[in-house]
Amino acid sequence: MKLKNIPKQVLVLSLVSLFTDIASEMLYPVTPIFLTAVLGSSMAVVGIIEGAAEVTAGLLKGYFGRLSDKLKKRSVFVVLGYSLSALSKPLPGIFPSLAAVITSRISDRVGKGARTAPRDALLATYAEGQTGAVFGFHRGMDTLGAALGPIGALILLHFYPGDYALIFLVAFAPSIIAVSFTIFIKDNPASFKKITKRNYGEFWASAPQQYKIILLLTTLFSLVNSSDVFLILKSKDISNSATLAIWGYIFYNLVYASVSYPIGRYSDKVGKKKIYIAGLYIFGAVYLGFALFPDIYFIWLLFALYGIYAASTEGVVKAWVSDLIPDEQ
Repeated sequence: MKLKNIPKQVLVLSLVSLFTDIASEMLYPVTPIFLTAVLGSSMAVVGIIEGAAEVTAGLLKGYFGRLSDKLKKRSVFVVLGYSLSALSKPLPGIFPSLAAVITSRISDRVGKGARTAPRDALLATYAEGQTGAVFGFHRGMDTLGAALGPIGALILLHFYPGDYALIFLVAFAPSIIAVSFTIFIKDNPASFKKITKRNYGEFWASAPQQYKIILLLTTLFSLVNSSDVFLILKSKDISNSATLAIWGYIFYNLVYASVSYPIGRYSDKVGKKKIYIAGLYIFGAVYLGFALFPDIYFIWLLFALYGIYAASTEGVVKAWVSDLIPDEQ
């Protein structure tokens, strides 16, 4: 699949993700610094907030994914999820407090939980047999936003040093642009070939063995994985500069965005399993590097490798699952 042949709906969903991530990633590297440097929160509090946010998103992905199967609707959950995330963005800017950060972060993840599974299912229905390319393109656009967002945050901090609350307010603008694009998202009626009435137990009993193995592997991996905010804070400690730490995160996202589509296409040719396993090995090497080589120059190589790891796992595992499971499930 050539870039010019990307289906229209995939392009629309990718644009929505692009602008959403511009907003989200303006805040992502700034939030832990805002919590620790401005609000005086501890690293433990940062970890608890991130953990609670991701658990919320994880649980809701299952619920809303199942509900979208049952109702034979994908687009309505996509619109709902992105809208909720948009409304949550400016809260810490309006009310600069720990409670506002918690509310904003949890609400944003509720939105992510509502939209992610229906959106990914919708992407799969328009993949035309090349899921790796489609999910790779989507992740590339999504991650391009993840690079542009922090750049915007750094520009704001340059002109308004230390004014983190302003960034939360400005992030609302690209969020609204993203929501405006959701009106063009359409369901693919042909993807629902039969009525879906099976519950989770029945689905699990009939699911392919390879899907069960993937689910087990990703669950085990999630137990040893940690939030990217800790790599940002580790970089800040090594470089003694919040700006350099954010630039490292930007560099990671630029690498991720640039290799996501070609790696996705390559996974269609050689197999998702090989690419995914290679990505996990790279992940291990990156964290080992951060532990053993706390050098400001070496950090750039580690962030580059981290971008390759993300491109080899995030979109690839979604494409892998969509190859195994029927569209209506």
